[in-house]
Amino acid sequence: MDQKWMDQPGNVRPGEALDEPGLKRFLTKTLPDWEVNELTVRQFPSGFSNLTYLVSSGSNQAVLRRPPFGANIKSAHDMGREFGILSMLEPVYDKIPKVISYTDDPGYIGAPFYLMEKVEGVILRGKMPLEMIPLPDTMARIAGSLVNNLSALHRLPLASGGLAGFGKPEGYAERQVSGWGKRYFAAKTDEIPELEHAIRWLSGHIPAHSDAALIHNDYKYDNLVLDPDDWTKIRAVLDWEMATVGDPLMDLGTTLGYWSTAGDPPALLALQFNPSTLPGNPSRSELISLYEKASGKQVNDPVFYYVYGLFKIAVIAQQIYFRFKQGFTQDPRFGGLIHAVRACGEMAERAIRLREVD
Repeated sequence: MDQKWMDQPGNVRPGEALDEPGLKRFLTKTLPDWEVNELTVRQFPSGFSNLTYLVSSGSNQAVLRRPPFGANIKSAHDMGREFGILSMLEPVYDKIPKVISYTDDPGYIGAPFYLMEKVEGVILRGKMPLEMIPLPDTMARIAGSLVNNLSALHRLPLASGGLAGFGKPEGYAERQVSGWGKRYFAAKTDEIPELEHAIRWLSGHIPAHSDAALIHNDYKYDNLVLDPDDWTKIRAVLDWEMATVGDPLMDLGTTLGYWSTAGDPPALLALQFNPSTLPGNPSRSELISLYEKASGKQVNDPVFYYVYGLFKIAVIAQQIYFRFKQGFTQDPRFGGLIHAVRACGEMAERAIRLREVD
């Protein structure tokens, strides 16, 4: 197995240290074969929402997930729900980390958390060393795998293991537009008229019909773990915190929102959400065509789903920026997220005006 580009954790960021004595108590109680006196904790540096750590002791290791400090958005940071989804997926979907243990008792580290296995592999991000960048042909095949896996996820049988109970598909699109609008105004810090126009436009263009499927809701390159020996093969999908049962085209919309291309405005390209700008990647309209071919679904109003994806990403960034402004996190990456919010608003306005996704 090629170790060169394997995803690895780094030092814990200031203000995000775990309560190690509390964690040791939990491990002693639930995983007695661990030698807690040898415990080490490292943090995975990427991601903007739930915090992810590698907990190691001798030959034992596990990934720990907990909510961000200062977060009070229960539905977006429900560790028990995320643990439950992964547990129910295990018999029907093999591209997930296996879960180990969960507690809702904040007495250990100050918040609920769960442990899962570490899946070894490569993660492609917006910023990569030049020598890590795949060749265009390889990049195209990775993009094809991304789309095919999203389609496969949307075909999972909802009756298996009780997955249908993880959402209410009827009226899903309308609830999402309304809910993300409310979250935006609750975390608003700056005047961004383009986003407020997007809310009104989305509310007036809700699709009349939608299918029901298990959807990931944050599906993009840096949530995929690739086989280190063949990057065109997906070993695992990470970050299931927003997964639910809903409209699969809304899931595609979120992926489109993250899918920057080389012709996008500089403000959006500077965010580097994805390595989707690299040669070999499809355009957004080509991505939609690939999904239609893989899924057999017709995407009749791609602009609606793309604008929804942009707006949702803008609100997520706004919520994190709001927590940064309130002093709940000191991660310096978060200080510039207001520029991401503005860029998403500008792209949504352009898509609405031109009636196209590219």
